[in-house]
Amino acid sequence: MVSAQISYLLFMKKLVSAIGIAVLLYGCGPAKKTTASEAVNPVIVPRSGWNAAEPKPYKSHVPVQITIHHEGTKLEVTDDAARKIKNIQTWGMGKDRNWADIPYHFLIAPDGTIYEGRNVFTVGETATEYDPTGHLLITCLGNLEQQEVPPAQLTSLIRLVAYCCKKYNLPLETLASHRDHSLQTTCPGKNLYQYLQNGYIRAEVKKLLVL
Repeated sequence: MVSAQISYLLFMKKLVSAIGIAVLLYGCGPAKKTTASEAVNPVIVPRSGWNAAEPKPYKSHVPVQITIHHEGTKLEVTDDAARKIKNIQTWGMGKDRNWADIPYHFLIAPDGTIYEGRNVFTVGETATEYDPTGHLLITCLGNLEQQEVPPAQLTSLIRLVAYCCKKYNLPLETLASHRDHSLQTTCPGKNLYQYLQNGYIRAEVKKLLVL
């Protein structure tokens, strides 16, 4: 009986040791790295992904600069971003605004998902005094005056800016925010604006532009 117990204990010791080694080797394996292509060619959900309505007749333009916004109403990572975007379009094209389409060219959800907005070669919309002609508008969903910027959203913003700089031949030096063009707003909110103000976003985009 004692011999059987000893044999069982030795077996269990060897089993636990084998499992521990396997876990260690698995955990120490190289993490999947983001490729250069993925970094500067982010996945963008098309308009069909948020059930976009057809736009009204619009004013065309050629973008020459990038302007960052936040949408301004709270949105959590767990909320339905696609539904939120659809609601923004419905409101913007309604009687309150009578805009041609959703106001932004790209929208980024708190979880980092990037959505296609209006046609890049159409002038965006704004509720403030600046003329958005020539501006490629990127908005981060949420109220970033009150909410912190989720890391995934910030990462996607950096990748999207790099993508737009390359695809549309836009100088990084033109990168600015809504509040830099308007005296009527604090958009894109203090918690996002700090990353523009301290040069972090521009520095990270520069790294991607050399890939």
